[in-house]
Amino acid sequence: MENVGNLQSFRKGVKILDATLRDGGIVNSFYFKDDFVKALYEANAAAGVDIMEFGYKVSKKMFDTSKFGKWKFCDEKDIRAIVGENKTDMLISVMSDVGRVDLKEEVIPKKESVIDMYRVATYVHQVPTAIEMIEYCAKMGYRTSCNVMAISKVQESSLRQALEIIAQSPAEIMVIVDSYGALYPEQIRPICDTYLEIAAKYGKQVGIHAHNNQQLAFANTIEACAKGVNYLDGTVCGMGRGAGNAYTEALLGFLKNPKYKMEPVLKFIREYMNPLSKEVKWGYDTAYLLTGIYNVHPYAAIDFIKAHREDYEQFIQEIMGVD
Repeated sequence: MENVGNLQSFRKGVKILDATLRDGGIVNSFYFKDDFVKALYEANAAAGVDIMEFGYKVSKKMFDTSKFGKWKFCDEKDIRAIVGENKTDMLISVMSDVGRVDLKEEVIPKKESVIDMYRVATYVHQVPTAIEMIEYCAKMGYRTSCNVMAISKVQESSLRQALEIIAQSPAEIMVIVDSYGALYPEQIRPICDTYLEIAAKYGKQVGIHAHNNQQLAFANTIEACAKGVNYLDGTVCGMGRGAGNAYTEALLGFLKNPKYKMEPVLKFIREYMNPLSKEVKWGYDTAYLLTGIYNVHPYAAIDFIKAHREDYEQFIQEIMGVD
């Protein structure tokens, strides 16, 4: 598939999704104060962000509510306390991992909810169950997407097979997810071609959610954009699990659409993210670099950092044998 643009071109179809509360919530167990969430919501809306992901929608039977903040569960009343009827152009999304939500109890009809989109996160081997979730959410009236995680570990033939199945579901968007921050721009290009080829066949869109283990989340995101990927995930200040994500503010500054404005998010950074960064640690670290290079789950690096270790040479030996 030919490029539909370049790194300096304008494309009206490009959308920004801010996942600060969801991916960033993994860093602080989703304990964001209401004034923080309200300010982020207002900043995103003023900046022209297209979709704001409020957090996860998971079953309270599976997760102890005393160990997580409210944005792990995204109850309707909690979202409405922030957005009211969401009288903005910005859509509201939540994410559900395969097998971690009770659909019949947790997903209410769209006509009763301020949520616009459910993003279903799945590994390739879970795709049949993910399709059931997508179909249920779509039947309840929601827009849906499918985020295929850890694709740096998946053979191309298996990925193609999974994408063909997903593309025939109600999911509107198929999201490339570099869970381990292991991919380089030259690898992103053919992956985008695969997604875009299948998406075009079924009238779907493609998105990307990149992690910053090798400081390539932004580079990979804009490379995907140049290839034709329209839905770009970011988080403010890159706040996210482990090494974090592409920076929302960098995407706002990079894209040539005049609807996007950096200033509201920059004000939010000064007033909320800078103080938070003194309390909670996230972002690039040597240990995350190594898990990215060796294409292993960043939880190994998270444990390494929590143990205050600095024996990086030994850490390499430990992760080289990890699948």
